[in-house]
Amino acid sequence: MKTIVRVILVMALVFTSANAQDFQGMAVYKTSRKMDIKLDSTQVNDEMQKQMQAMLRKQFQKTFTLSFDKEASVYKEDEALAPPQVGGGNIQVMVIGDGGGGDILYKNTKDNRFTDQKDVYGKIFLVKDKLKPIEWKLESETKFIGEYQCYKATFTREIEVVKSSSVNTSMGDDERDVKTEKETQTVTAWYTPNIPVNNGPGNYYGLPGLILEVSTENMQIICSKIVLNPEKKVSIEEPTKGKEINQEKYDKVMEKKRKEMMERYAPRKGSRDGENVHIRIGG
Repeated sequence: MKTIVRVILVMALVFTSANAQDFQGMAVYKTSRKMDIKLDSTQVNDEMQKQMQAMLRKQFQKTFTLSFDKEASVYKEDEALAPPQVGGGNIQVMVIGDGGGGDILYKNTKDNRFTDQKDVYGKIFLVKDKLKPIEWKLESETKFIGEYQCYKATFTREIEVVKSSSVNTSMGDDERDVKTEKETQTVTAWYTPNIPVNNGPGNYYGLPGLILEVSTENMQIICSKIVLNPEKKVSIEEPTKGKEINQEKYDKVMEKKRKEMMERYAPRKGSRDGENVHIRIGG
């Protein structure tokens, strides 16, 4: 209880100080994701499997910049990486739902809204909606990230996981059965009250200080650089390009697109073993 009270007091002092100045800054984040791919050794040898794992890991190693002030932020990728390519044979690697380099996420925590410019297979959407509240649990653990003392916070959420299995038909052919299952995921964040903004990378926000690290079992986003109150004013512009749509409608568009892509790349009935190998990664 004493720890929580101390955190609240720090919050009050920091935010009071912040109101006395035009506070803004930039934070650079590195993202990574664990990849564990198991393929039939009769179709893909060990060397090829290692190569594919390395390429997929690289696909999710990206750099983003968060430009922020006390009320709003813009989060976008610094440089888009080319989709992973695996040479030879009929091996296809497909990333479904992974944002392109042209994506721009604007969050306004004062007005409780966001605008997300999304590039979906060459079509631009402008997703506008209210920020979804995050039920953070403030923990007592602390650690330093660089020079900043950070506090731990967690929340749980349900996510959909795409799973597939091979099904033997009455004709003796193997077909791929693809379905989604819901799983509970714990998200851990580390935030610093020394930077007085309730913002963070991606869709994460709502803590008494800038979020410097976010992680789950398979994903990590960590801050590598911070510049506060730079001489050149930080530009925080809400994106305007694309077809305007709300989050619910956008989710339906993406679900339809995922199903279309899965059906398109699913092994055809009667295909020979080793003729096609596909990997689907949900973004």
